[in-house]
Amino acid sequence: MHDIEFFTYTSARSWGLRVDGTDLRVLAADAVRPWWRREDSHDERTPEDTEDFLFHQYAGMTERHLGDPVRHFLGAALPEARDRRTGATAVLGCPCGIWECWPLLTRITADGGTVAWSGFRQPHRPAWGDLAIGPFVFPRAAYENALAHPVHLAEDPLTELPPPAPRTGA
Repeated sequence: MHDIEFFTYTSARSWGLRVDGTDLRVLAADAVRPWWRREDSHDERTPEDTEDFLFHQYAGMTERHLGDPVRHFLGAALPEARDRRTGATAVLGCPCGIWECWPLLTRITADGGTVAWSGFRQPHRPAWGDLAIGPFVFPRAAYENALAHPVHLAEDPLTELPPPAPRTGA
C-alpha cells in the first residue's frame, strides 16, 4: 500500500499531491523524460532548461476545475474533468491555467477498503501509452483523511528541482 498527501498551494488553492512523499509532478517528469528526449532530440534547450520544463509541465488543478475535490479524487469527477473515452480523471493540469491544455490522467477506482490509481496517460501523446507511474493502491480510510485535511502552502512546493536523472540511451 502507498501513502498519499493532498495539499493546496497559493491563493488560487491549486490541489497537488505527494505519493510516498514524492510530488506527483516529479514522478510524471521522470516518466516522460525519455519520451521528450526522443521528441526534442534536436532541441537547443540546455539540460537545465529541459529539466525545468519537465518538472513544471504540470500544475495542480483549482477547485474551480475540480468541483468537489473529494468526489473528484474518489473517481466521481465532473464529466468535463474526465476523458470521455476511458473515464480517466485529470489529477494534474497545465500550468497555463487551462487544465485541459496538458492534463495528466489516471483511472481512479475506489472500493470499500482501497483507492487505486492506474493507467497514467498524457492524452495529447497517445503514442506514449500508459506512463511508467504507479499503479498506486491507498488504504481508503487514510486516503479520505488526507483528502479531507489537505495541507495549505503559501507557495508551490516544487521550487527546488531534484537532481537531474542520469541520461540513458534513447
